Amino acid sequence: MTTKKEQRRLKIKFRIRKSVNGTAERPRLSVFRSNKQIYAQVINDLTGTTLASASSLGLEKMAKIEQAQKVGALVAEKAKAAGVEAVVFDRNGYLYHGRVKALADAAREGGLKF
Repeated sequence: MTTKKEQRRLKIKFRIRKSVNGTAERPRLSVFRSNKQIYAQVINDLTGTTLASASSLGLEKMAKIEQAQKVGALVAEKAKAAGVEAVVFDRNGYLYHGRVKALADAAREGGLKF
């Protein structure tokens, strides 16, 4: 069963996705945050392909904010290797605060523009 918090996030997510789409020139950087892990994907929505991805699996020994920073830097590195310079940030209905903000800042420092 979904909770009110999940329903609120899904409502926000669908409202955001109406205007946020990834193209070949500017793919979408999508963030998924669970209680223990954080995941990031660079997605081309026109073809439905994932160009680069990173997750915090295996980084459980450090703080969650540090995990998010490492994932942001790693996804930026992989995206640059795939030839992606600029992305559209999709926070997936999560507040732009804490781990989501740390991931976004680290991705910017890694060279992604958004």
